[in-house]
Amino acid sequence: MPLLEHLLRKARAAGIRRIVFATSYRASMFTEAFGDGSRLGLELVYVTEDQPLGTAGAIRNAARELTCDADSPVVVLNGDILSGHDLAAQIMMHEKSGAAVTMHLTLVNDARRYGAVPTTSEGKVIEFVEKSPKPPTNQVNAGCYVFRRSAIEAIPEGRVVSVEYETFPGLLAAGETIMGYVEGAYWLDVGTPSTFVQGSCDLVLGRMTSPAVTPGGGVLFLNGSVVAPEAAVSGGTAVGAGAVVESGATVESSVLFDGAVVEQGARVSRSVIGRGARICAGAVLDETVIGDGAMVGAGNELRGGLRLWPGTQLPPTAVRFSSDV
Repeated sequence: MPLLEHLLRKARAAGIRRIVFATSYRASMFTEAFGDGSRLGLELVYVTEDQPLGTAGAIRNAARELTCDADSPVVVLNGDILSGHDLAAQIMMHEKSGAAVTMHLTLVNDARRYGAVPTTSEGKVIEFVEKSPKPPTNQVNAGCYVFRRSAIEAIPEGRVVSVEYETFPGLLAAGETIMGYVEGAYWLDVGTPSTFVQGSCDLVLGRMTSPAVTPGGGVLFLNGSVVAPEAAVSGGTAVGAGAVVESGATVESSVLFDGAVVEQGARVSRSVIGRGARICAGAVLDETVIGDGAMVGAGNELRGGLRLWPGTQLPPTAVRFSSDV
C-alpha cells in the first residue's frame, strides 16, 4: 500500500482532510490498511461498487458520502497514478477559474499513445482528441481532477459512465468550462505489474519525493522485516512487514509484501511477491508476479511476465526457461 499512502499524504499536504474511498474488488484490504484514517490525520469513508460503474460512475457512486456544498471543490485521485505534481496549485487554479472541472495535464514525449487535450493560452480545454498519428499537443490527461460538486451530481446514477468519453465531452458541449492544469512533473501509470514495481522503486530511491517514503540506502524495510547480513537487497526494493530474506538470497528492484519469504540462494528481480508467498532455495524469478500464499519450489526459473495464482504450490524444478540456472 505505499503507493496509496503516498496519495493520501499528498492529499493531506494539499489541505484535504476527508477522503471517500471508491472501492470494488477486495474492498476489505483498504480498511485493513488505513482504517478510519486517523493515523494519517485524515477522516476516511469507504464506498463499495457492487458492479463496476466506469470512471465517472464510480465518482458519482462515491458522491453520496460527500458533505460539502454544491459549489465546493472535490478532488478526484486515481489510485493507479503516481504523480509528483503540485495538487495545491491545481486546486487554486480551479477555485480562481470557477470551472466545472480542472484536470491535471502532463507532458509526454509521444502523445500518439494517448488522447491529447489541447488548451487555450489561458488554460481552457478546447477539445478531447482521440489517439492520433498526429496529435495536436503533447498534453495528455494525467488522471487527477478537481470537480465542482454540482458537476458530479449531474453524472447519471446507477449505470456505467466514462469520465473521458461522456462526462468531459458533455460538459464542453453544454458550454461549461474545463481547465487544464499543465505540469510536467514525475508521472507514472502504475496499472501494470511492471510499472507498479517501477513506481515503488522510484519512491524508495527518491526519484520522486513523497511524504510517504523517506529515501535512504536504496531499500525500504518495513517494521518486522528480517534480512540476513549475507543477503543482497538493492535497487529500490520494498521489504514488507514480517517479510524474510535469507542468507545468500538476492533481491533487486522488487516488492515483497508482508510475510513473504525468499529462501537462501534464491534470486528475485523486478518482481512482485505477494503476502505470505515463499520463494524456495535456488529459485530464479525475473519480472514475475507471485500471488498471496503461493510457493515457488526450489530450482524453478520464472521469467518474462509470468504470473502465479494465489495459493498455487509449484513443485521443485517444475518450470525453467534456460538450460542452466
